[in-house]
Amino acid sequence: MVKPLAFKGDKKVKKRKAAPTDLDTPEEARIRGLTNESHEDDSWVTADSSGDINGPVVIVLPSTKPTCIACDTAGTVFTSELENMVEDDPATAEPHDGHHQRYLGCDSIGIFSARSEAMSSEETFLCLASSDTPGTFNIQTLREKFISVTGDGKNIQGDGETISFNTTVRIRMQARFKPKLKANKEMKAKEKISKKDLEIAVGRKLEDDEVRKLKKARVEGDYHEKLLDVRVKGKHDKYS
Repeated sequence: MVKPLAFKGDKKVKKRKAAPTDLDTPEEARIRGLTNESHEDDSWVTADSSGDINGPVVIVLPSTKPTCIACDTAGTVFTSELENMVEDDPATAEPHDGHHQRYLGCDSIGIFSARSEAMSSEETFLCLASSDTPGTFNIQTLREKFISVTGDGKNIQGDGETISFNTTVRIRMQARFKPKLKANKEMKAKEKISKKDLEIAVGRKLEDDEVRKLKKARVEGDYHEKLLDVRVKGKHDKYS
């Protein structure tokens, strides 16, 4: 059975949502739920830079009919026609099957296999972002050769001498592993807090400037310090 290639160790595990604890304030319990939801985002996006690449990936090859690197249960590596796309656009490709928990390797003559359970120098690759086409890469082997396709994507080898169209690939990955998207989701989760939740946390009605101050503190990371300041200020005002 054809299996799109993925990195070893990237099992798809359904995470349980952390239940609110007795120590959580109402807004902390709410944010905890929002953050857990963002961690479970299994949608697929395109890697824009080498720093994005993490977790399961699909390596989309340059061919008329979109294909990807795949392997069988014996570890034989070949190209496989992509099935999960929107209007045949390779930039929307998603995997259509699982993987075998083996590392992709390339030997001294450029032949690929996926049989190793451990990573050595032959299972190490360098992803170089393309300067011509944003969102594409040229993947270099240990021997400074490039992953290359011939026969309109039917054959794949690791013997490309120079960067060309045939060595230019797209890398699709899960959105939850992409640093920029992950940071944006965490930021939005922190921003999603109502005035009512803040007033419950403080224990009194808040002025608009206090609400703005606390919301800003959530984003900047000093929320608990600012929350304590607002609580103390409220006590001083009460007894002044």
